Amino acid sequence: MPSPSPRPPEGDWLGTPYLKLERRGPFAVVTVDRPDARNALSPAMYFGLRYAIAHCEADPDIHGLILTGTGDVFIPGGDLGQTGVDNWMDLRHLGMDVTPFDSLRVTPLPVVAAVNGICQGGGFMITLCSDVSVVSENATFRVPELFRGISDTYYAQILARTIGPVRTRDLMFTGRVLTAAEALDWGLVTRVVPHDELMESATEVLAGVCQTAPVARLDIKKSLDAYLGLFDRMAMGQSLVGDEAVEGYRAFKERRSPSWVPEDLRAEGRL
Repeated sequence: MPSPSPRPPEGDWLGTPYLKLERRGPFAVVTVDRPDARNALSPAMYFGLRYAIAHCEADPDIHGLILTGTGDVFIPGGDLGQTGVDNWMDLRHLGMDVTPFDSLRVTPLPVVAAVNGICQGGGFMITLCSDVSVVSENATFRVPELFRGISDTYYAQILARTIGPVRTRDLMFTGRVLTAAEALDWGLVTRVVPHDELMESATEVLAGVCQTAPVARLDIKKSLDAYLGLFDRMAMGQSLVGDEAVEGYRAFKERRSPSWVPEDLRAEGRL
């Protein structure tokens, strides 16, 4: 087992005990495995996922990558409580630069998200930025960023391009939960499969993608990336350190509604 002590990535060690990289024939499988925190991503885990993409790209024996989670959770987003032992880096100092989203969009390596359960926040964005998403029938999807005081302009950009502004407003302004079937109907995921067939189906899909010509496939990926476009990085960066985000994080940790919620509308527990 890898040491739980904080240290940066090296080889197949992704810089955190909460991520595992396994080699399965021509493919690599990266599993988010942090059940005690419901697979919430620490800064080191965000960076570890980004590192995994570059590491697999550079390995001629790896021809595709599958990202998945454990139990009933894929990825719920970031660890707002900052409780991990893998504390060798700080997201507040590096911001979006440590996340894997842009790397997923531009990597020539085909990537399949095998979504096994709860998928929201950064996990949902990882799914949207992957080439293909194979989703358990038990999976659910949510965009809770506005409950945390975060102006997530990345979501606003990607979702509007993917499902249009009307459904983007619905998802972002209400924080509603989508079932796997609804996400498929809206065009947010590629396919839904029985839960016990998830990894087999994801592997089959990745094998099919790897039969296409890699240079031509990358040309198509470049065209799609250009269509998705750039998000307002400056606005989002300012939001992440703004007063609303500070209150949103505090409210999350204290399991209460943020102070901006009118008193008559405040709910028990976190939003």
